[in-house]
Amino acid sequence: MIIIAGLGNPGGKYEKNRHNIGFMAADEIARRWRFGPQRAKFQSIISEGEVDGTKVLLMKPQTYMNESGRAVGEAARFYKIKPSEIIIFHDEIDLAPGRFRMKTGGGAAGQNGIRSLISHLGADFRRGRMGIGHPGEKELVMPHVLGDFHKAEQPWLDALLQACADALPFAVAGDDERYQGEVMRLAPAPKFSPRQAARGEL
Repeated sequence: MIIIAGLGNPGGKYEKNRHNIGFMAADEIARRWRFGPQRAKFQSIISEGEVDGTKVLLMKPQTYMNESGRAVGEAARFYKIKPSEIIIFHDEIDLAPGRFRMKTGGGAAGQNGIRSLISHLGADFRRGRMGIGHPGEKELVMPHVLGDFHKAEQPWLDALLQACADALPFAVAGDDERYQGEVMRLAPAPKFSPRQAARGEL
C-alpha cells in the first residue's frame, strides 16, 4: 500500500487557487482510477483504490496547508507506511507553469506544507512538484499562490492534471524518473516569455 496526498487548503474560497493544485491532482487521480467514495479520516478527505494492482490511500488533508504533515503523519503511522511509499503532489513556484518534477528528499524551499511534512515524516518522502511559476517579486508570491488560475492557464493545467493521473502506474511502481518523463511527454509545458509572465498574461 502507498499513500498519495495532494496538498491544498479546504473550503470553496481556496478551491481554484494555484496553491490547491495538489488537491486538483488528487481529484483527477480519484476520477481516472475510479477510487471509492470520499470520507473523513486522518484529519483529511480520503478515498481508497487501486492503481495497477497496488492499493492506494488518497488523501486531501483538511488541516490547512501549513499543517499538512499532521494528517499525513497520522495515516502513515496507522498503516506503518515508510516515507519512500508516500507521494505528495504540491504547487512549486520555482518551476515554470506546467513544468513537473519528481524529487525525493531535500528541503522545503519555502513551501510550508512540505515543511510540515518534513517535521512529521522526515525528508525522505517523494514529491510531485507541479510548476505554477514565480510572480517575479517576493511580495507578490502570496497573492500569486492564493490567487485563482487564470482562464488562459486552464489548457496546460487540465493537461498536467490528466497526465499525472494517466502516468501514475510508473510512480506506483517506484519508477519516478519514468513517471516524470511520461507526465512531461503527455503534457509538455507551455512556452512563456518572461515579458508575458511579468505582465500576468499567463
